Amino acid sequence: MTRFLDLTLNGIANGAIYAAVALSLVLIWRATRILNFAQAGMLMFTTFLAWTVIDHGASYWIGFLVALGSGLLLGAVIERVVIRPVEGAPPLNAVIVTLGLLVCLQALAGMIWGGNPRSFPAAFSIKGYKIGDHVVPFSPSDLFGVLVVAAVLLALLLLFRRTDLGLRMRAAAFAPEVARLLGVRVGHMFTIGWALASMAGSLAGVLVAPGVFVAPNSFDAVLVFGFTAAVLGGLESPPGAVVGGIVVGLALSYVSGYAGASVVTLGALAILVAVLMIRPNGLFAPATARRV
Repeated sequence: MTRFLDLTLNGIANGAIYAAVALSLVLIWRATRILNFAQAGMLMFTTFLAWTVIDHGASYWIGFLVALGSGLLLGAVIERVVIRPVEGAPPLNAVIVTLGLLVCLQALAGMIWGGNPRSFPAAFSIKGYKIGDHVVPFSPSDLFGVLVVAAVLLALLLLFRRTDLGLRMRAAAFAPEVARLLGVRVGHMFTIGWALASMAGSLAGVLVAPGVFVAPNSFDAVLVFGFTAAVLGGLESPPGAVVGGIVVGLALSYVSGYAGASVVTLGALAILVAVLMIRPNGLFAPATARRV
């Protein structure tokens, strides 16, 4: 029973990270109808910027703000310079561009910071809470991650359901021609969507960095698990992304604990295949899928 509790708490902590990545993917999808496979490279780059600031003597919270601010700016620049030319093209074009962007960002990070992993500090203690004589694998730093992801989910729900900006972003994504006729600046909405999604991804990078170290390729697995969570919950649903992240985190934690760490990636693949076969629109997708 103790082992099961430990694996559950570890799964929740990791699931919060996957949920943050899934939220960033869902945000871009809802705003621009593009799957951003470069998210791992973008959050890696902004995490490296935060590490650089902290390594030069700044506090963790200054580095935290640098990661979020640079993510916001990086997302806007990438949308304007790289994504804008292919936004009206077939979907495969955007997929290829984001994959190429991922490779470019990883290569650029390697040239600037090298390939050696760098340790990244945690916001709070990484020592697990003590329950009786047992120390559980859930620390104040993990609790901080869970609370931050919950706050991001609440902010996204308010954005898309309670604000004019969220309504314009959704209109620009689903029916750009009609949105333009109604006076919506579609290009600006796409830029804002990418900027906000990149900031959410940067948040995930800062949260996961203390556990995986920071290197050009160290966040690839996080993207895979975050993408699995987004598909599981449904690319249309921010709450689904969070639930999907927690479910994936729990499932992979149990697989690692009972079957071995070597089959964790296989477990993620099994979840992804099962969802695509049984409910391809995700668990939280509406009964009738909307069409562009």
